[in-house]
Order: sequence, then C-alpha cells, then structure tokens
Amino acid sequence: MGIRLLGLAGRGLGRSRALSWLARIDLDRDLLKPLKILDSYDWHQRLWDCFPSAPEQKRDFLTRIDLLEGAVRAWLLSEREPLRPEWCPAEAFVAKEVAPGFLSHKHYAFDLRANPTKVLIQRGPDGSPMRKNNGKRTVGKRVPLVSHEDLRSWIDRKAAESGFRISEARPLEIGPMVEHHFHAKGNRGYHGGVQFRGILEVTVPAKFSLAYLKGIGTAKAFGFGLLLLSPV
Repeated sequence: MGIRLLGLAGRGLGRSRALSWLARIDLDRDLLKPLKILDSYDWHQRLWDCFPSAPEQKRDFLTRIDLLEGAVRAWLLSEREPLRPEWCPAEAFVAKEVAPGFLSHKHYAFDLRANPTKVLIQRGPDGSPMRKNNGKRTVGKRVPLVSHEDLRSWIDRKAAESGFRISEARPLEIGPMVEHHFHAKGNRGYHGGVQFRGILEVTVPAKFSLAYLKGIGTAKAFGFGLLLLSPV
C-alpha cells in the first residue's frame, strides 16, 4: 500500500489556515556518504537545516526515512514551513501546506513506522518492584517489542490514546522489528523500528489531529512516529 502526498494545499493559501507542512526529500544514495549522512542520528541533525531561522528552538517536527532502491526518501511534518537546505538539490525537495480539511475524513489508509517498546520492571531480591525514596518505581531498561501479539496490543493501545481504531476493512500489516543503529557523541545505540500499515477509523477527531501533529510512540527525533495518511 503506497501513501501519496495527499491533502495538500497550494502555496497560495493563507498561512493562518494551514494545519501544518509536509515536506519530502528524495536523494540518491550516492550523495549520502559525501554529505556524511550515515545513520538516523545524522538525519536527526541534518533535517534541522530545514529551519535555519530558529536553530535553538525546541524540536517540534516529525521525520521519517525510507530506504528505496538506489535512493532515500525523507519525510518531514512541521507546523512551521520547512525550507530547502543548501545540501539538498532543488529538484529533490518539495514542501506543501496540509489542506485545512485533510484531517476531517473518517477513514484513512495509514503507514506508520514506530518504535514500540516496554520498560522492564526492576525488582529486588524478593521479587518486588524496586522503588525510589519517594515511593515511585525505579525506571528500568526500555526494550523493543518483537512478538506479533505484543505489537498488535501496542498499536491498538496507541490507537485508542490517539483518537482512532484499527479497521478490519483491510488486514493490518505488521512488519518485523528492524534495528536502526546510530552513533551519537561517541556512543553506539539502536532503535527497533516496526512498520504498521492498514486502515484506521477516526473516533475522536481532536485526539487524532493532535496525534498526527505530535506523532505516535517514542524516538520521534530519530525518524519514528509520523503517520502517513491517505483518505479512503
């Protein structure tokens, strides 16, 4: 199921009416090494260049990186207008306003690459959860979810929190967990990425609109959580 750049308005619309901006960057893989874009952390830093006027502002945009045959496609969703960075060829960049009524539909085909995780409970010698001096549980290690049952439960829970449910009009596709490794400030790490594709039905429009803008799940700064949508 492909998700096209739908629901976008022309640049003539007044910005006060714009819900957000959706940008797409298509680069040949041969360009990535000279640009020193080797992993998700490099993309995390490079895509800040789309907002040169506010380098110190808190990150308020979502991204996603798709590996294509011989190319890489980067998506960016922001409430601010993204600008083409100097390192991106003009023909490789497109950014348009999301049409004001784009999120008013009831059903959408969706494509979500997320970072489904759970936090392990730290337990003491007696098996009870360890707690801090204030009585709160000690935060344990965050680990990726990998089983189909856990992933289905995760997406159903996130859907309910985000104002939609998974429709049975088309079988939900849940891809395998893929490790996305990166180097950041001398440290190595990885995020577990899982792709969910199917049909969703909006149940609470206000929550759904917020989830579209803010993303779903964790590791949003590293290319996870952006909903690609197409009304059906």
